[in-house]
Amino acid sequence: MGQLVDGVWHDVWYDTKSTGGAFKRSTAKFRNWITADGSAGESGEGGFEAQSGRYHLYVSYACPWAHRTLIFRALKGLENHITVSAVHPYMLSGGWTFETDFDDATGDTLYGLPFARDIYTKSDPHISGRVTVPILWDKQRETIVSNESSEIIRMFNSAFDGITGNTDDYWPADLRDAMAPVNDRIYDTVNNGGYKAGFATSQAAYDAAVGPLFDTLDWLEDRLSQGRYLMGDRLTEADWRLWTTLIRFDPVYHLHFKCNRKRIVDYPNLWAFTRELYQMDGVAGTVKMDHIVHHYHYSHETINPHRIIPVNPDLDYFAPHDRG
Repeated sequence: MGQLVDGVWHDVWYDTKSTGGAFKRSTAKFRNWITADGSAGESGEGGFEAQSGRYHLYVSYACPWAHRTLIFRALKGLENHITVSAVHPYMLSGGWTFETDFDDATGDTLYGLPFARDIYTKSDPHISGRVTVPILWDKQRETIVSNESSEIIRMFNSAFDGITGNTDDYWPADLRDAMAPVNDRIYDTVNNGGYKAGFATSQAAYDAAVGPLFDTLDWLEDRLSQGRYLMGDRLTEADWRLWTTLIRFDPVYHLHFKCNRKRIVDYPNLWAFTRELYQMDGVAGTVKMDHIVHHYHYSHETINPHRIIPVNPDLDYFAPHDRG
């Protein structure tokens, strides 16, 4: 992954030298909110009213954070209201690119720009920091609304309900307090835990990450033995935030990130849960496993210097899940 400093691209990867071999994730820079009436949201400025056709989503099919937004776009019936561009799965010295020589890599369908970093500098010529996806773009103001996936899915959850008529609520007010610690643990030890194990450059950093990762998977397995979903009988954003990691775990993280104590298929409840959510309307179409497998194994030269793409397990996500 590269970094923009005062609008200039620098070819850098994850800095683990200054952290004792531990991987540290950067924070999102754009934190505006789309709201039903254009009023300011929880952060940033106002003026981003929910309107059909106004917004565009830049994603990587390989990226679990971007994947969240594609899922919510599908679940909330936003496909005809929010357009999408998908980057190429290989992220090399130039960062995310809009090359199109890979199935489902669309190029930049708005401006025809060559790199995702160009979207950042179009929004702010003096921007600094990591270039990440997803990017939620406002076509009207020609600026980035947000690059924080956890907030984008909450915008999609409710801001466009008056346009779509879809009022399904994955962030219900009565469960938010109880959901927060679940989300926090999953983010720290599972969503980010695989990366912390995989990008560790010291044994101590790896051990510090992989132990909590599997402790949490054990905890989640037990939790799902007591309820259909993480918050009981209601499907919420907590489930989807976990799921984008689960769908990548056996094909990639188990081998590539050395998260190999167990596989998800070895957890009866987690594996059934993974299959159930995959089979929900609109979800399977957001999964591009060729992008996922190629991205991790080809892009991460420090982990896989010869860029060999493994054969991978043959997993049947359409198998019956027996979950009611």
